[in-house]
Amino acid sequence: MEALVTLCKRRGFIFQSSEIYGGYAGFFDFGPLGVELKRNLKDVWWQDLVHGRDDVVGLDSSIIMHPEIWRASGHVGGFSDPMVDCKESKKRYRADQLFFAPVRVDGETIGYVSVEEKDGMEAEATEKAQTLKRKLSVQGELEPVVLREYTEAREDEYALIPSPATGKPGSLMAPRQFNLMFETKVGPLADASAVAYLRPETAQGIFQSYKNVVDTGRVKIPFGIAQVGKAFRNEITPRNFIFRSREFEQMELEYFIDPDEETWPAAYRYWIDWCKNWLVSLGIPASMVGEDVHPAEKLSHYSKGTTDLTFEFPFGRQELWGIACRGDFDLSQHQKHSGKSMEFFDEMRKQAGKEPFRYIPHVIEPSLGVDRLFLAVLTAAYQEDSVPNEKGEPEKRTVLRLHPRLAPFKAAVFPLVKNKPELVEKARGLYESLRRRWNIDWDVAGAIGRRYRRQDEIGTPFGITVDFETIEKDGAVTIRDRDTTQQERIPLEGVEAWLAERLR
Repeated sequence: MEALVTLCKRRGFIFQSSEIYGGYAGFFDFGPLGVELKRNLKDVWWQDLVHGRDDVVGLDSSIIMHPEIWRASGHVGGFSDPMVDCKESKKRYRADQLFFAPVRVDGETIGYVSVEEKDGMEAEATEKAQTLKRKLSVQGELEPVVLREYTEAREDEYALIPSPATGKPGSLMAPRQFNLMFETKVGPLADASAVAYLRPETAQGIFQSYKNVVDTGRVKIPFGIAQVGKAFRNEITPRNFIFRSREFEQMELEYFIDPDEETWPAAYRYWIDWCKNWLVSLGIPASMVGEDVHPAEKLSHYSKGTTDLTFEFPFGRQELWGIACRGDFDLSQHQKHSGKSMEFFDEMRKQAGKEPFRYIPHVIEPSLGVDRLFLAVLTAAYQEDSVPNEKGEPEKRTVLRLHPRLAPFKAAVFPLVKNKPELVEKARGLYESLRRRWNIDWDVAGAIGRRYRRQDEIGTPFGITVDFETIEKDGAVTIRDRDTTQQERIPLEGVEAWLAERLR
């Protein structure tokens, strides 16, 4: 993880927001290369999901909406996480990401241990238990440590459980609910009537505009509404770089289906498979993507099924993409609170004599965080290997094997040397021609080998070198492949077609 974070800062992918003032936790700025990669991720998703299909349309709803929307959706009353404060260290935890266990020796409890949620936390808890046993000089056999969420702790256990920050029992407070929505004020008044919220998700913007889309878009069930946009959550403990932040972007689809009981399982499975296949199409290895099916007892009251596509991040396997069957909960809630009908008139069902032909659609929701996808793509693409340098000696390099559709620069153009005007002029002409179609980098600084390494590190698929043979002999250029480092001579007039074939 440290290598990725360092690369992002050094090469201008991601910066800490407000860095000159010491930074601001949970907020990040995407630099010149980061904004290109992020834009490519959103564009590819939109091209494949909206432009590439006949059954999905797009929407861009406002970030601040009528506060009654958030009451109807349940966010005002229930969009919260359990928070725990450490009285000694002043550190704050999410209670559902804090785990504890009694330490038992030969059937007797000798104390408690606690750990934060992460890969290997069971081993860490066992090590802490062994340390406690030695510290207390207790003889006997240590029983297996069984971790539980802090939310499951009994009131009489609070005084016994230590804080992970201090190791002192009783320094953790009882969990309390913390609403994650950012409040703001709309209008000239500063009283309760002016309270509004920055949206914590983009989905409700789709639901509140659903009727407008139906009435104007000539859509037929099944159909989807897609949206890319910012969302804001006042996370208790933002962590793991851009994985969990307070300002982020979502790419969400609400796919509306009929209410027949046999319809949703097939649609649900279809979208799980579609999402997984899409990730693989971007160069993410299938072996790094898993499925975490939520057990029935942990489903939301309105959910018929929820599956998270997980990814093997540097800090462990975590949720990347959530696919949920939400039933008709959201549209029913908005119909109830707004007094406006959310029913869909299904002409095809009426003609077929199938009831009901007027109904509130059910919804399958694939929801993906752009920032998490950004981190997953970087993780999958980042590699360190060894390639020969100009002297033929092995040299370590860092390379981002980004899919060409995602790479910030599609190619880089180099004159072999920068002090020969005829070389620079020919190379510059090629650069100007190619940049009309793609984002192309121009690089004249340093030896050609160093320029190759620089482009490898930022994920540029192809390096195009204009050399003396170009102007003196064959009128061709050398194109180097980032992944294989193989080189090929291509006539100048054929470069654009050559690239077009490989950048699809």
